[in-house]
This record gives sequence, C-alpha cells and structure tokens, in this order.
Amino acid sequence: MRVVFGLVLLIGMGLAGFAVYMAKDYINEYQAALAREREANSRMVQTVEVFVSARPLRYGEKLKEDDVRIVRWPVDAIPEGVFNTMEALFPKGPDVPRTVIRAMEKDEAVLAIKVTAPGDDAGVSSRLAKGMRAFAIKVDVSSGVSGFLRPGDRVDIYWTGRRFSSEDDRRGGEVTKLIENGVKLLAIDQTADEDRNTATIARTVTVEATPLQVAALAQAQATGRLSLALLGAEDFESPDTVEYDGRDLLGIEERQVVEVERDRVCTIKTRRGAEIIETPIACAETQ
Repeated sequence: MRVVFGLVLLIGMGLAGFAVYMAKDYINEYQAALAREREANSRMVQTVEVFVSARPLRYGEKLKEDDVRIVRWPVDAIPEGVFNTMEALFPKGPDVPRTVIRAMEKDEAVLAIKVTAPGDDAGVSSRLAKGMRAFAIKVDVSSGVSGFLRPGDRVDIYWTGRRFSSEDDRRGGEVTKLIENGVKLLAIDQTADEDRNTATIARTVTVEATPLQVAALAQAQATGRLSLALLGAEDFESPDTVEYDGRDLLGIEERQVVEVERDRVCTIKTRRGAEIIETPIACAETQ
C-alpha cells in the first residue's frame, strides 16, 4: 500500500513539475510576443487620408472626382495644402470642378497651389498673389532672352533711355539702369503653362508686380526700352544699384576744377564710373 502511495506521489510531483515547466514556457512565449507587439507599435507610422492624382494630369485639365483617389500618408511628411476630404476638394459639388495649373504625375498629392479655386479657369488671375498685379512688357528676340523664358522664371528688368536733368544731360547719350530685381513671370504671350519646355520668341511677357512697381514699369516702358535678364533658379540675392552709360563704357573720366574761396583750396574732381574722386591741387594766382 505504501509503495502504491509513494508511486502515486511521485507521479503527481512529476505531473506538477511538468505543468510548471509548460506554464513557464507559455508565459515566456507570451511575454516575448507582447514585447514584439510593443516594439512593432512603437515603429508604426501614424498616417492620415490624403487625395492624390489617379492619373497624370496636365495644365488646363479639369480636375474631377474620377481623377483623384484616397491614400494613407505619413503625418510627419504631409505637404502644405493637401486635401483630406471630398468636401474640401470640391466644396461646390462635383459639378463645379477645379482646373489644373501645375502638372501632376500619377499618385502625386493634390495641392492647393496646383489647382484653381472651384469653377475658375487656369488663367493668369489664378496665379496672382494677394495684392499683386499683372503687367505686360513688350519684348523681342534680344530683350526677351532669345525665347528661353518660361512662366515661373524670375528676371531682372533694365531700362535704357536718356537722362532728364540738365546736369546729367551734359554727359550726353543714354543710360542703362536696373529698375526691378527678381520679378516673377506669369505668362509668355498668352501661355501661362509652367511645364512647357520649348523655346518661343515672345512678343510680350506678363510679370507679377505691386501697384508701385506697375507704375514704375509703365513709366519706364513709355520713356525708354526695357530688357530682361534671366535669374538662376537658386539666385535670390539683390544686387546693389546698377547704372551704366556711354562714358562708363568707354572709361572716359570727367575732370572739373573747383576753387573754394573760403580756404583757398583748389581741387580736381575726377569721375570714374559712378565714383567721384577729389584731388587737391595748387590754386592758380588771380589778379
């Protein structure tokens, strides 16, 4: 009897140990799985729904519901001006579409700067910033940078004409002066498509300018000739005053003797470009 009891006790202890071992393995496996899940959750990127183009879209096309679709977009990488709902993209309903003003490839985010307001056409007015005006400048093959200008480029505007003051008239000839720097081009002739890549000899270019700049450009265009100089894509520096005339071009120095009676100091004024240098000299004897 005692042998049977001892045998049962040993079997029970073995089963208990096995159960503890199995439970320990289960708990370890559960904890490992829980740790893996927590690590995966920590690496999970938070996303939101954003509208993207369902097909390539080009300048002037009407943007409709079938042209967009919803995708999940990382919150930390959302571009400014995205649309998250159909109501935001088409606030006046699907029958009042927007117009594409910047080309978009398939699966590219639809941004506010790439489409017009609902119902608007892809005209110049849709590109004007608040408070700015559109002004047309007459150009030809030389003044228009040989036709390599495109909407969206920035240019410097130079004026060439005659001086107006009597003092300046003594220098004679014409003067060329930089009057506006870094002006944005809105359209070339009647085209505002920034995605065109062919050179065209334009007759007019339309620039974006403030009302004061418009007045200055209108006066300059009426009194002389305007020429454009194309800026580099990464060039945002504003140059100092730029002015050049015939004497500067030929290196002619303007000399003038001035007598100062108070201290009897005589000087010679020498003009080198825009710089005037005064050199003291001995005064001539007067009777």
